[in-house]
Amino acid sequence: MEKVNLQSFAIQSKKKRKGYKAFITKLENHPPNGLDRMIVEADQQTWKQIDCLSCANCCKKMTPTFTPKDIKRASDFLHIQPKEFKEKWLIYEKKDKDWVNISQPCQFLDLKTNMCTIYEARPADCAGFPHLAKKKAVDYMHVHKQNLEYCPATLKFIELMKEKVKEK
Repeated sequence: MEKVNLQSFAIQSKKKRKGYKAFITKLENHPPNGLDRMIVEADQQTWKQIDCLSCANCCKKMTPTFTPKDIKRASDFLHIQPKEFKEKWLIYEKKDKDWVNISQPCQFLDLKTNMCTIYEARPADCAGFPHLAKKKAVDYMHVHKQNLEYCPATLKFIELMKEKVKEK
């Protein structure tokens, strides 16, 4: 399994982003037969190659959306009230109507180990990230476009998808 070098990733991501976004748009607009199967295969291959704990860039550069269930689960885990949890660690984005982290990197990221200190109670958004093998893959293509600049696993996934589409 490959350890992630964030400097190298940033360079590769910047270099490939435009072409990969065009590829994703093409998949979105003209999905090939068997796309969902290819996505599952690429997802499985991606996780054999990428070690998230050597990266944690998502926790360093992005914020999850906290649903009411996420807030309740995390506050219970921390033995505090949901109101206190929100006041201490979240802000409400009026535009999107979302609760998000007040700061970056995520306050629950242990920067020495790249591990989540509330892993058992982490938001669903974190648990599913980077959302590679979702059902109805076409509906998640816009997410992959966004995650290309933050997530080495997404970059690897798109590289693998390009190979699979080319083989077809």
